[in-house]
Amino acid sequence: MELQFYGANCVRITTKKAAIVIDDIEGNVTKAGDIALFTGEHNAPKAEAKIVIDQPGEYEVSDASVQGIAARAHMDEDKNGHTATIFKVIAEDIRVAILGHIYPELNDEQMEALGRTDVLIVPVGGSGYTLDGIGALKLIKKIEPKIIIPTHYADKAVKYEVPQAGLADVLKDISMEPKETVPKLKLKATELLGENSQLIVLERQ
Repeated sequence: MELQFYGANCVRITTKKAAIVIDDIEGNVTKAGDIALFTGEHNAPKAEAKIVIDQPGEYEVSDASVQGIAARAHMDEDKNGHTATIFKVIAEDIRVAILGHIYPELNDEQMEALGRTDVLIVPVGGSGYTLDGIGALKLIKKIEPKIIIPTHYADKAVKYEVPQAGLADVLKDISMEPKETVPKLKLKATELLGENSQLIVLERQ
């Protein structure tokens, strides 16, 4: 499995049999035949995706298992609202959780649905729009992933609706030093056995 970061919340996961694009807001990252996942409101991808998934449910596509889990959006005033979708992707024996812009509380049912998590993709920019470092850390401690990939932080190439905190400031709140900064993260399931939580920064493509 390979992971690449395209700014904001957009991450591309590539396996031997599938390509999965998360939150391609501009619609430019998704290629024909890709699996497109959206954790919240979105426009249609510009290329013809194999399937677009933006709701809770269970899906099996191209040897990948995708589960959408209903969640309360970060800015949703309704405490029982389900206006966001968390995704769990299982491919090549690696379990990836994508949180999106959720409120920093997960109930027992949501945690059970997530189960064991190898890789956690979590937005950290804050400013009332999405999780900040403190909210992200709360969920990191609860989920206990092997690898943490931060997204949705300040970036000169991305114009956010709400100014986002810089990654350096967020890392102070999380109290974690990146293990490495890489343009592409390559993973094998066997390499994740017994690992402690590690934060890895993906360079924007």
